[in-house]
Amino acid sequence: MSKQPKRTMQIGFSQRIQLDWLERTARLFLEGATGKEIEDGLQDYLKDKISKGGTAKRGNREKAISILLKTWVTVPKALESFRNDGMLIFMRTGVDAHLPIHWGMSMAVYPFFSAVARTVGRLLKLQGTATASQVQKRIREQLGERETVARAARRILSCFRDWGVLEETEKKGVYKAATQKDLNDRGTNAWLAESALIASDARALPINLFREMPEVFPFCFDQISLKDLEKSKRLHVYRHGLNEDMVTLNDEYFQG
Repeated sequence: MSKQPKRTMQIGFSQRIQLDWLERTARLFLEGATGKEIEDGLQDYLKDKISKGGTAKRGNREKAISILLKTWVTVPKALESFRNDGMLIFMRTGVDAHLPIHWGMSMAVYPFFSAVARTVGRLLKLQGTATASQVQKRIREQLGERETVARAARRILSCFRDWGVLEETEKKGVYKAATQKDLNDRGTNAWLAESALIASDARALPINLFREMPEVFPFCFDQISLKDLEKSKRLHVYRHGLNEDMVTLNDEYFQG
């Protein structure tokens, strides 16, 4: 299985972000607001929800707005086409179906977010629960024994709980998976599968593995259609061996 060029694993996603904040950001972008207009709108929207936070050069509100903007507005150039296709799905689906779209953008833009999701998904599959200490330990093993790493991992776990994909058990700090969300929209299935591939270390994956990828643990995939995957100009689908269908990111993605 070939490896794609690794992106630097910076934390980036370091704040407790609410789904309605992501929803508002995406809607402002969809309405054609400029980056400055979106930033100003978020400042106003969040002024009663997040304090500026101490005397640091960048307070909590500014950090949260930076995450929101990078997720939907100022995405890396290589992800602009992917974001635009996500926005098309966003437009034709109701708000109840937007969680996988926000999840996919967060994974694609922030490798740290996908690393935490992957760790949680693996623990849930292995033992049925995931503890905050286990997740932090495994993330620190990847990124180093820094308090900033542990703190950011805790905040993403809080996001997972706020977003309704994790539930706390009777024991504090021990989480179980919430009921998986069915993905009945074929376009969402294919787009989220592409997000998982972007976020992974592999340049190519067997199609039948996508539903088992731990980073998409909140979602229950219907069958992923080869035709739907082939609709993405960023993907190439091919047959490996006698009966294994593979999907890979096109070179254009890495040149973007």
